[in-house]
Amino acid sequence: MATMESLIGLVNRIQRACTDLGDYGGDDQAFSSLWDALPSVAVVGGQSSGKSSVLESIVGRDFLPRGSGIVTRRPLVLQLQQTQQGEVEYAEFGHLPRRRFTDFSLVRKEIQDETDRITGKTRQISTVPIHLSIYSPNVVNLTLIDLPGLTKVAVEGQPESIAQDIEVMVRSYVDKPNCVILAISPANQDIATSDAIKLAKDVDPSGDRTFGVLTKLDLMDKGTNALDVLEGRSYRLQHPWVGIVNRSQADINKNTDMMAARQNEREYFATSPDYAHLASKMGSEYLAKLLSMHLETVIRARIPSITSLINKSIDELESELDHLGRPIAVDAGAQLYTILEMCRAFDRIFKEHLDGGRAGGDRIYGVFDNQLPAALRKLPLDRHLSLQNVRKIVSESDGYQPHLIAPEQGYRRLIEGSVAYFKGPAEATVDAVHFVLKELVRMSVGECQELKRFPSLQSTIAGAANEALERFRGESKKTVSRLVDMESSYLTVEFFRKLPQEVERAGNPRVGPRGQDVEKADNPRGNIRGNSREHAAADPTVDRYSEGHFRRIGSNVSSYINMVSDNLKNAVPKAVVHCQVKEAKQNLLNYFYTQIGQKEGKQLGELLDEDPTLMEKRQEYAKRLQLFKKARDEVDSVSWAR
Repeated sequence: MATMESLIGLVNRIQRACTDLGDYGGDDQAFSSLWDALPSVAVVGGQSSGKSSVLESIVGRDFLPRGSGIVTRRPLVLQLQQTQQGEVEYAEFGHLPRRRFTDFSLVRKEIQDETDRITGKTRQISTVPIHLSIYSPNVVNLTLIDLPGLTKVAVEGQPESIAQDIEVMVRSYVDKPNCVILAISPANQDIATSDAIKLAKDVDPSGDRTFGVLTKLDLMDKGTNALDVLEGRSYRLQHPWVGIVNRSQADINKNTDMMAARQNEREYFATSPDYAHLASKMGSEYLAKLLSMHLETVIRARIPSITSLINKSIDELESELDHLGRPIAVDAGAQLYTILEMCRAFDRIFKEHLDGGRAGGDRIYGVFDNQLPAALRKLPLDRHLSLQNVRKIVSESDGYQPHLIAPEQGYRRLIEGSVAYFKGPAEATVDAVHFVLKELVRMSVGECQELKRFPSLQSTIAGAANEALERFRGESKKTVSRLVDMESSYLTVEFFRKLPQEVERAGNPRVGPRGQDVEKADNPRGNIRGNSREHAAADPTVDRYSEGHFRRIGSNVSSYINMVSDNLKNAVPKAVVHCQVKEAKQNLLNYFYTQIGQKEGKQLGELLDEDPTLMEKRQEYAKRLQLFKKARDEVDSVSWAR
């Protein structure tokens, strides 16, 4: 069965781990705060309410700083651990884990020095707690959090907002549903004006979490008592009020022993005519035992939810660390392996874009199916093959001696001039696909979560990929340019040989009175019947200088260029895919791999220079994961009663 000592000790150890790893609670954290989930007892009171004296009475030691104004300027997490009778009392600070204090005057000095370390020698306050553990046979197992005293007026050296700042800090503790409130009020003041009770009533209106403590009973005016408060008639709480008689200032000045002060307190209640009937439920010793038993009950009830929070937080933190990536090794081999893994992750995403697993690759097909045909349709071939331009080119090709049968050179020059127009759309297709590939590289770099850790490597890989795309574009332009040049270098003779056969199938042309053909409507392909070398030879009546003659030449060339256009419309996409898309898919980072294999360890380390924000986030998550795993081990170490 889990004992009181094991339960409270468990919370003490987890709280120490929280303090060590920077979990002080609060709502501004990315993950749930383990500190906020732990049951605790917060000591709340106004200045000069006797708060410090109550704590010292519970501990049985004079160890807290004293003075005027705000003495407690940082939360003090005070963990009491009961030891065997006869063992030496000692104290340990969380920030000095291997140093034991047996002289409690030095404990007081260390609290003051540690406070000044954070706040400076000013009257400022800080939310960062001091963690103090006291091991003694004269204490019960208990954890108390001493908070700055509530105040209303700022003194010299304090900001005007000090009262509000302190209240915000105190509320950050007592607002938590697992916090037990120890509200301390002086008996020589009206309970209705108690700062502690006012705050407790605000955050715990039912009084379920509040323990009322009435101090300075011995300082009340003669003939008066505090029975209305102690017996719950003035202000009722779910838990009984406890009266305390602290050491007087004269006792403090004389360094009266705390054990003697406890004895004096017991005698006061036992012999008081007003409080003798309540003596067994009064005093600092009774208060400590009452709080210890209640805290043990609260912890036992909260253990399942604490365990659930721990396991949930471990899963979340490990998932986030996997997302952020684990720390990088320092040796060159491990760094090179990491870089290559990043490259493979990027390359995998890039291929998914091309193959259709991710959006973007379909835009390449759009270039082939829409942009290239549209560009071919817009070529100024009609102007180039106009009647006037055909007559001009054919005549210039003949030179001083007209052609004999068919204008061979004129045909060739008209075709070469027409084919030359195709270079523009072919190269524009290369550039359009290059733009799409560059955009896919940009998208892939942005979508590669692994690369986000390393801005230098991210930009280096993007640069290497874009350099490769430039090389592929150069090769692709050379290839499509060759395709166009090949169409000019060798004409498809078979095309022109078939023209007479088309004429025969269409019937003989009608001949006018001067031996000229009567022009008929063009056929669907734009071809003019009977204007090949063979047909010209078979029909010697054709006038080689007539308008119809030149029109037939233009129509024949137009038909041939239509065939060339169809060829290039199919061939250019094949060349672009082979030279650019396929190369990008298979060899995008090949040159980069060659370069990276030649780099030294220092150069590899520069590429793996992580984003400082991500490094800080990983360190923070790793610390929190360490905290929750340690807490899980602590919980597992306790045998729970069933």
